Parts: sequence; structure tokens; C-alpha cells
Amino acid sequence: MNGLKLFDLSGKTALVTGGTHGLGMAIATALAKAGAKLVVNDLSEEKLAGAVKEYAANGVQAHGYLFDVTNEEQVQAALVKIEKEVGPVDILVNNAGIIKRIPALEMSLNDWNQVLNVDLNAPFIMSKAVAKGMKERGGGKIINMCSMMSEVGRDTVSAYAAAKGGLKMLTKNLATEWARYNIQVNGIGPGYFATAQTAPIRVDGHPFNEFILKRTPAMRWGEPEDLAGAAIFLASRASDFVNGHVLYVDGGILASLGKASNEE
Repeated sequence: MNGLKLFDLSGKTALVTGGTHGLGMAIATALAKAGAKLVVNDLSEEKLAGAVKEYAANGVQAHGYLFDVTNEEQVQAALVKIEKEVGPVDILVNNAGIIKRIPALEMSLNDWNQVLNVDLNAPFIMSKAVAKGMKERGGGKIINMCSMMSEVGRDTVSAYAAAKGGLKMLTKNLATEWARYNIQVNGIGPGYFATAQTAPIRVDGHPFNEFILKRTPAMRWGEPEDLAGAAIFLASRASDFVNGHVLYVDGGILASLGKASNEE
């Protein structure tokens, strides 16, 4: 087989939750340009409409659906509609997520539960919902957006780290249960990326910018396009025997202890 055809997603339908901006949009664009029919969702009708227009401006046709990934009934209803209007979901990217930067001693149980609900419960709800159809059709791909916080901690993100650590283990467990149905469940763990959200701290002289440049062996922030290869690989036939793996796209941060203060 031609090696490039292993990465061809033609004829597949990919659903990227929260794929209306940032890294989710970059991943969704990559999947679409590899041939997949693209479906994205959001809670905001305005964001959804804007994203569909932005995709179109970049030469990508995106089908937008409004539903809450934490609501099992809404998810089930949306999947019925998506299958009827676009096609059954062959590739699911559990990208929707939130973070609340609050010290653990100050975090309310309500804030804690909200983060875990979106970042951990929702991927379970979505994965379970699509896996039933994947099993019947003989296979599918599920990609969970993990994090470096799936492996390490950091101040003020206790709920996020707990959720992303849980998502890593959910990825492994679902892979264990569903591999027999030819369903591959894997994760992507992004490092620090140049997005609109990080723009204010990526300026020369900002302490966090200096920290990331020094802490990352590649000595740069990731670009959203840096996630394209990982996403296409895990969504394609090229990864048919890869299961329960989290692929960290972090410029080498997790491989390195970091530099001493006097090192170049």
C-alpha cells in the first residue's frame, strides 16, 4: 500500500467537540484537509456560526451543531441528527474543555465539579455514545485531548490536572475494553502553544514567555499546525495497532528536567 494512503481520511466523518477556535480548530482543519467530512460543535450559536465561516474562508466545509457535551440526552439527539445529515461518526476528537486557575484552598466544590464535568465526564459521555455505532460498523477512532497536566502538576490547576490525569487513564481503559471491536482510543497531550489566548504572555520580556522558551528544549512555543501530524496519524489507518497511547506534542518538555539558570 502507498504509505501516504495510510493517512487518507477520505470517506470518513470526524466530529471535533469545541472545534470553533484555537487548537481544536487547527486539529479539525487538519482532519478536513486530509479528506474527512468535518463536524464541530459548541454551546454558543454565535461562535458556531463564526467558526463555520472561518473554516469556509480556509477552504474547509464544516457542519456545525449546537449541543452540550455534558448532557447525555443532547449528545444522543445530536448524533442521530449528524448521522442523518452528514454521516456516522468515524473519528471523534474530545477537544472541548475548560480550565479554572484557582488555588486549591480557595476553589469551591462547584468550580471543581464544573471542570471535571467538562474535561472528564464529557469525553466519557461522547466516547460511549459514538462507540456503539463504531462497534456495529467494525471500528473507529477516538482521540482525547489530554495535557502535560496528565503527567505533572502546577499551581492553581488542581481540578484541571485531576481531570486530565483521569482522562489519560480513561483513554487507556477504553482502549483496553474496545480494542477487540477495532476501536482505537488514544490521546494527544499538547505543550504550550501560540494561540490567541496565550498572546498576552508571549511578548518579549514577559516572565512566563521567558520560562517557556527556557523550559522547552525546542526553545519555542508550539504552533497550532504542529498538532496536525499527530491528529491525522491517530485518526487514520496508520495507527490501527496503536491503542491507549498519549502522544505528547510538547517540544520535549516532558523529556527534560530543564536548564539551570546559568545555561544558554
